[in-house]
Amino acid sequence: MTLAEATPVVHVRAPGKINLFMRVGGLEPDGYHDVATAYQAVSLYEDVRAYPAEDISVAFGGSIDTSGLPVDDTNLAIRAARMLAAHAGVDTGVHLAIDKHVPIAGGMGGGSADAAAALVACDALWELGLSKEDLHGFAARLGADVPFSLAGGTAIGTGRGDRLSPALATGSFHWVLAIAEFGISTPAVYSELDRQRGGGAMPGSRRPEVDAAVLQALRAGDPVRLADALHNDLQAATLELAPGLGGILQLGADHGALAGLVSGSGPTVAFLAADADAALELQVALSASRLTAIRAHGPVPGARVLPA
Repeated sequence: MTLAEATPVVHVRAPGKINLFMRVGGLEPDGYHDVATAYQAVSLYEDVRAYPAEDISVAFGGSIDTSGLPVDDTNLAIRAARMLAAHAGVDTGVHLAIDKHVPIAGGMGGGSADAAAALVACDALWELGLSKEDLHGFAARLGADVPFSLAGGTAIGTGRGDRLSPALATGSFHWVLAIAEFGISTPAVYSELDRQRGGGAMPGSRRPEVDAAVLQALRAGDPVRLADALHNDLQAATLELAPGLGGILQLGADHGALAGLVSGSGPTVAFLAADADAALELQVALSASRLTAIRAHGPVPGARVLPA
């Protein structure tokens, strides 16, 4: 038996997400915004392997440039591990080896997926036996998108996005993701939205809600109906900060996408295709225009342990 075979390791895979719909409320006194969003987990994954160690550390690899990512206590995966260790009184450490494939600062929740995977991996490695409810509570303390990365599938998020209600989605939806070569700061996008609104007030006085048309299209498994219902309040703000994304949205429309929208705060642009064949044709067309285009489908499960 080799040393590698003798060393226990827990492998957890967590998905990136697309915001199919996002309505943003006004600026609250605490500096945050209430949102109403429809999440869908898609088949672009982060792979986290947890190894026993004397302290808590993280290292990155994968298909994207991770050279700028922090590896100190500001990293969400490190924070997740430290939170569990403190809660359970664990006196050992963990080394988290993360293969990243979800764009960094791309509006697809890659950091949140890392944190969710770290929670699941450390729970398994340290044999804590935490419940789903316990893990969700830790996830909500780490960030608004982390609970959904745990849950996966399709869900409605309210509050900061962390109060989740499962949403029934029939069949599979096919996406082509146009990946930008740059990231966008989420706080900067929200600040621009507030500026566009003249100080952060949401038009009207109602709390944000997800349109019923979104839920109906998901239940029906109908991509055409879902295309008509896609919406993102943050898109205009993101386009103001990165106007070149407007040309990408038009390019997708010109090559057969049913609809396209900026995912979350961007800059990833998600195009909905009619089926798998249409997604392949759209990917080829976008790639021919020298864009990084990736096909994905959803919904897929949330963070889960894979067989060794």
